Amino acid sequence: MLKIGEFIYPWGSGHYSRMMRLNQVLEDHIKEKFEVHFSSKDHVYEKLLKKFPDQKEKIHEILMPTPIDGKFGPSVTMSLMNLLLPISKNPPLVRQIANYLREERKLYNKEKFDLVINDGDMGSNILAKNRNIPSLFVTNQFRPKLYNSRAYLYPSLIFVAKQIAKATKILVADSPPPYTMCEYNLNFINEVKEKVIYVGHFTSNKIQNEEKTDLEKLVENNEFGYWMRTGNKSTNDGTGQRYEKVFHQKEMLNEKRIISHARDESNLDSVTDKNGKKYSITEALDKKIDWIQIDIGFLSENQKDTILNLCKYAVVNGSHTVMGEIMGGKSKPIIGIPVYDEHTNNILWAQEKNLGVLATKTSQVIDAISKIKKDYEVFEGNLHEFSKNFVPNGAENSARIAAQILEEKR
Repeated sequence: MLKIGEFIYPWGSGHYSRMMRLNQVLEDHIKEKFEVHFSSKDHVYEKLLKKFPDQKEKIHEILMPTPIDGKFGPSVTMSLMNLLLPISKNPPLVRQIANYLREERKLYNKEKFDLVINDGDMGSNILAKNRNIPSLFVTNQFRPKLYNSRAYLYPSLIFVAKQIAKATKILVADSPPPYTMCEYNLNFINEVKEKVIYVGHFTSNKIQNEEKTDLEKLVENNEFGYWMRTGNKSTNDGTGQRYEKVFHQKEMLNEKRIISHARDESNLDSVTDKNGKKYSITEALDKKIDWIQIDIGFLSENQKDTILNLCKYAVVNGSHTVMGEIMGGKSKPIIGIPVYDEHTNNILWAQEKNLGVLATKTSQVIDAISKIKKDYEVFEGNLHEFSKNFVPNGAENSARIAAQILEEKR
């Protein structure tokens, strides 16, 4: 039986969602029997245990080094200090890397993988290359464009790129140029270009027809913006704080919005009217409340699909996976409030193509809403063209490549 190792970097949610979509279609393309071993830590490890309760022996906790949480996403200062010092219960990074590579090495030696697929985990590239095991590295960045405030990160950026380059194939989870949304996060050097394949975005599976929920009924025939809180806790909380500053501006008094908290906590679900009074979703529907804000802890795939179809625009932090689904899959303009440089690069690209607007200050968010409404037909036209060239089947294309590599290895 073939063995495939899937190594998932635990910072954020995009790595996990991409790999789960890929994992769903692998068996459609790999004809031999195979088993998959997953490796990650923290919230991704917990999600894997929950998703595959009968495969716990194939789910491995590997303590991959990740940045230190700050108030708004990763703290650069704390993360740099963590290179040599223990910070927030994290051992010095030098020791973390040694331990994590040791554990991955043990797993490699025990399982004898036929193929490894790494989403964000660069250490696995090194181990695979040293053992002559083919490796696929799924990514949406290689050498991201940095800004003046982050120029000191350039050496680490080059180091990371060198480790990514050790993969057998680099699978870019984006449409081919000139429709590559993460273009400013790539900047491939000539030495790796022959390894690069633009496989497309890893979009969600087709939505099943289900009976409308009370939430879906409540938002019908309304014009609203969809405000997404995504990422790990610090990114999610930081994004939420920025949103709240916007909501308190006088221009937002009549601007309807739905806030998705991306947390499986039903106690967050509520509806607020223009006077600040709160209701449950069912109560608001029954009383036909003229709502101004709806907070949802966690949206089902059907609910998210409905809201994206009905919303006027979406407010995001610049997550690559999310932006692809909204602009390419739903042809809706985005307002991007970035947390770090990777996000800024994605949003800048979208802004230059008139697919969305970059906003770093509260006043800019207000101006962005006004601009999108004023020039909506222009945005619609550009989004229509972008959507025509949007490649959504990245998971399927990656699975085909995996199957081909395994076939060639026989």
